[in-house]
Amino acid sequence: MKNEFEYRFAERKDIPVILHFIKELAEYEKMSDEVIADEKILEEWIFDKQKAEVVFVLDGEKEAGFALFFHNFSTFLGRAGIYLEDLFVLSEYRGQGYGKALLKKLAQIAVERGCGRLEWSCLDWNQPSIDFYLSLNAVPMSNWTVYRLTGDTLRAMAEQ
Repeated sequence: MKNEFEYRFAERKDIPVILHFIKELAEYEKMSDEVIADEKILEEWIFDKQKAEVVFVLDGEKEAGFALFFHNFSTFLGRAGIYLEDLFVLSEYRGQGYGKALLKKLAQIAVERGCGRLEWSCLDWNQPSIDFYLSLNAVPMSNWTVYRLTGDTLRAMAEQ
């Protein structure tokens, strides 16, 4: 288990690396067929429109894991929070503290930016991740259900 970790924020030149991590995550989650993002879309939304940020945890010069996140807002707290959309560590680096290091880095970013919370979702079947999050004293939001509109349903709602 490593004690010291190095991080870096993604730059525009990292778009292929970001897409690689997204595809690896989708494969792990058995959702590869749902990935429609490509390098052009990621460049537009992450770097041009600045709607998300990416931080890498490094093994020397190599990216061992990534976290893609953005700010949300809590009306009850009256301040922004960080929503972790994706956290993924390459299989050869798992069990060595890289995932915990990424969450620690995100917690530091949240505290530095004055955010009120750090939150994320986890697939119900992903017991290794659930156990990992519980070991960090993360609290599942059992009284909440995520709802989503996408694709044709989203367009239909917009046109009503």
